[in-house]
Amino acid sequence: MQRHIHFIAAALLALASAAHAQTATDTANAPLYQALGEKPGITVLMDDFVDRLKANARIGKMFDDIKPAYLKEQLTDQICELSGGPCKYEGEEMKKSHEKLGIDKSQFNLLVEILQKTLDAHNIPFTTQNQLLAKLAPMHREIITAH
Repeated sequence: MQRHIHFIAAALLALASAAHAQTATDTANAPLYQALGEKPGITVLMDDFVDRLKANARIGKMFDDIKPAYLKEQLTDQICELSGGPCKYEGEEMKKSHEKLGIDKSQFNLLVEILQKTLDAHNIPFTTQNQLLAKLAPMHREIITAH
């Protein structure tokens, strides 16, 4: 009887673990999405970020031909989806949208610095910033087009 109870307990534990693993897989990024304030918080962050980009003397001119509202909306959807939220980014692929801009490594690094300052200004914790930057980092290959 004791062995039978251990077997049932082990089976229930295995089922619970499997269910938890599936739920964890489905919402692996949800904590990041929540830590960024979900869509309303991400919207505020991207609004401020775009304003800071456009105001920057070194790279602001790169955004002159892009409507700020459009850029803010695209970035909000992209960050929302990337962080595990329900949004769907439907904009151009990164490589295509950046191929003619001639962005070099120093400009890209400045953009990241401006993003970090934006996150700091909104009291986004350092660990959350790192999680977001880790998600964004692979895009550098598609964004940096000038060497």
